[in-house]
Amino acid sequence: MDQFTITGNQRNVLFGFMGLGLLCMIITFFGDDMFHTRFWTNYLHNSVFFTGIALMSLFILSAFTTALAGWHTLIKRIWEAYSMFLIPGLILMAVVVIATVGHMHHLYHWTDTTEVANDPVLNGKSGFLNLTWFTAGTIIIMGIWVFFAWKMRQLSLDEDKNGDASYEHHRKIRIYSAAFLPIAGFSSAAVIWLWIMSIDAHWYSTLFAWYTGASWFVAAMASTIVLISYMKGKGYLQNVTQEHLHDLGKYLFAFSIFWTYLWFSQYMLIWYGNVGEETVYFQERQENYPVLFYGNLLLNFIAPFFVLMRNDTKRKYGTMVFASIVVFFGHWWDFFQMIKPGARLTAMHAMEHHGGEGAHHGAEHAAAELPGHTEAAMHAMPFEMGFTIPGLLELGTMLGFLALFIYVVMNQLSKAPLTPKNDPYLEESLHHHVELHGEEAH
Repeated sequence: MDQFTITGNQRNVLFGFMGLGLLCMIITFFGDDMFHTRFWTNYLHNSVFFTGIALMSLFILSAFTTALAGWHTLIKRIWEAYSMFLIPGLILMAVVVIATVGHMHHLYHWTDTTEVANDPVLNGKSGFLNLTWFTAGTIIIMGIWVFFAWKMRQLSLDEDKNGDASYEHHRKIRIYSAAFLPIAGFSSAAVIWLWIMSIDAHWYSTLFAWYTGASWFVAAMASTIVLISYMKGKGYLQNVTQEHLHDLGKYLFAFSIFWTYLWFSQYMLIWYGNVGEETVYFQERQENYPVLFYGNLLLNFIAPFFVLMRNDTKRKYGTMVFASIVVFFGHWWDFFQMIKPGARLTAMHAMEHHGGEGAHHGAEHAAAELPGHTEAAMHAMPFEMGFTIPGLLELGTMLGFLALFIYVVMNQLSKAPLTPKNDPYLEESLHHHVELHGEEAH
């Protein structure tokens, strides 16, 4: 079968999980602190995570197209569908912008003008960390991403109907792909700094954007493997072979190692330099959130390393699906630990200035986030579900966002044949396994 259709059962299951996610968010909102910190961190966490997967899928497509790769042609419709989630992603992040401009939460320390005026570090960063840049940067940059995703998708679909031997459609796709790569590189770093790194407003790292992008990349590969396995079980993508799975597995393994390299490089350099403004980030997480800190390495390095190290493992659907689910959850966990500790400290700091009414449990232990000092990190933070570790409400919210993501992807997949008929590299992808076996025979 080459034309995907969403069944009524699939639609009902996805709507059911979306309803679960919405219910979890409502419960979180009404059981939250005075600034609704748990609610807004959960919303930001999942919006950034799934929007980033859509961005990275478009980046993957652009990179493979520019590199004249052909093996992925049979599965490129999946990444095209992923990239179209940038449209609802823009809406999700617009809500974050509205909430930030409207001071509906206290996730970002730099939004407090009084604090910025009295804080030399925040004041020094105010040329970039301000509401104008946050608003314009998010909307304009994501608007550009949506344009490239839509344009490349339309060219690909039109190639099915009107493509010819001149390969004019593919030439245009290559032009857009080559143009998008540097745009994605620079713009993704900017929004990562705004959306995530600025939560820990006094901290900075020149590796953070690479680190976050690698996390998105691995999550995109992991979800692709699971979706392909599911679709093949339903009778679709029959031309996708174990060799395509093997290639995806190599990317999953390689970029898991690359993510670990970036994690270690960032941690080691900050540890070795031992500068207070830098070490506060890791000291806070290592001392007060050890389950998040060490669990991150367990899920995203140790597990994929030992499961995927063997070459034959990457050709087994069951093993690959298991490894992909673990890694996907692991990188969702990674974004949780990027966001929660810093946002919790900022909210506690704001509550102290509001007289402590409705504060988090243990707010009396929280110290002000002072430039160049690590007092906040040196206080023991009490356990709090939804911050110390993800709780059931976090897991339910994630499932709701995941269901929304899958629904958008499946809806896009149903709009065009799964096999891109006039793609010039289709034959290479169809005979990918034959070529490989021929090389092995020699």
